[in-house]
Amino acid sequence: MLIFSGLKRLTGRSETERIVIKAIKHDIAVYAIHTNLDNVHRGVNAMLCEKLGIKEAVILQPLSEKLNKLVTFCPHEHAEKVRGALFSAGAGYIGNYDNCSFNSDGYGTFRAGEGTDPFVGEEGKLHTENETRIEVIFPDHLHSDLLKALKGSHPYEEVAFDIYPLKNKYLQAGAGMIGSLEKLMAEQDFMAMLKKTLGTGVIRHSAFCDRKVSKVAVCGGSGSFLIGNAIASGADIFITGDVKYHQFFEAEGKMIIADAGHFETEQFTKELIYNILNEKFPTFALRISQVNTNAVHYL
Repeated sequence: MLIFSGLKRLTGRSETERIVIKAIKHDIAVYAIHTNLDNVHRGVNAMLCEKLGIKEAVILQPLSEKLNKLVTFCPHEHAEKVRGALFSAGAGYIGNYDNCSFNSDGYGTFRAGEGTDPFVGEEGKLHTENETRIEVIFPDHLHSDLLKALKGSHPYEEVAFDIYPLKNKYLQAGAGMIGSLEKLMAEQDFMAMLKKTLGTGVIRHSAFCDRKVSKVAVCGGSGSFLIGNAIASGADIFITGDVKYHQFFEAEGKMIIADAGHFETEQFTKELIYNILNEKFPTFALRISQVNTNAVHYL
């Protein structure tokens, strides 16, 4: 990330200021997605898992209080259309399942006021309509898109809906990831593979536990705050960067804590961004920088 705190002036006295000035002079936009990319299912940690051969990886510390439930009501014959629109807008994901909803049949009552144009019923008369109650889960960031999809697909002039905040974990976003190796590996063999894959000659780690490595947790960059989560999830080894001396004691023989370096555990991110851009914009001419920006050097 380029800018860690607010810039009050651009004098060129610091490296950050000089980079920003250069970008402005050359009409270059700087797009910072550091923390966002750390906390998504297909982000920094997914790429690290892929490189290390970690399969069926899931979020190690899912976000909480980021999910909502939308409840709406519509005539039976329009329920499929409304559900489809909500699913297309991103609602209805629970873990690895999509198009999830709950539906129940009942009836609603209403009386159209003066100047209205009701889809069913008549102005000024009480009306009863057989309706389907539709319930779907969605994350916070889709709120506007979901309401737009609902109102665009619903036949009623005035759409009735409720939105409830949920305490459920949001399994598609959060910090770190954990998964399993296809085959058990000796601890020494796994560490040798880790060093080779990350291209580093130094890995700081806690004592070996004298057992095979199967379950692996990772957090690219500075992830020592997840040591407890990795232990609780049954990881045999937790790979991250910026682990402090006393934090290595937290392993307590339950798993290996491996500090493979901040830069080293995030180095594949530019490849991740390249792949995403190439998928979304196949006609763009893309180039991955070969400049090594690691501020840490080893003697």
